[in-house]
Amino acid sequence: MHMNKKLISISILFFAVAIFAVFALANNWKDPISPVADNQTPVQQTSEIVLFYGDGCPHCALVEEFVAQNSIEDKVPFAKKEVYYNKQNADEMVVKAQVCGFPTDSIGVPFLWDGSKCLVGDQDIIEFFKLKANIQ
Repeated sequence: MHMNKKLISISILFFAVAIFAVFALANNWKDPISPVADNQTPVQQTSEIVLFYGDGCPHCALVEEFVAQNSIEDKVPFAKKEVYYNKQNADEMVVKAQVCGFPTDSIGVPFLWDGSKCLVGDQDIIEFFKLKANIQ
């Protein structure tokens, strides 16, 4: 009888530790302060503005020219990510497009993620930056 109580006590302790470990690991995996992808690189926070572009893309060059001529980077903080030669950036753009309900087989650049919605094309993105930078 004494051995049975000891076995039950050990079993309860084991399950308590196991449950604690599961919760601790689950909270560590979904830590919102430092999100990490499978490859252990920091993940872009969703509230940040991201301009996806392609090297050699003529419409992207128009956006780049507008950004440079109007010092947009000094007025509106945003990240620039090249997608033609960087698969990780291209994959990130696909995820953003999916959030917006865009078909992922025909996403074009320039593509802008403003933290909640997507814009595609030089004119829409230039208009976005004009509004954000308060340019007439």
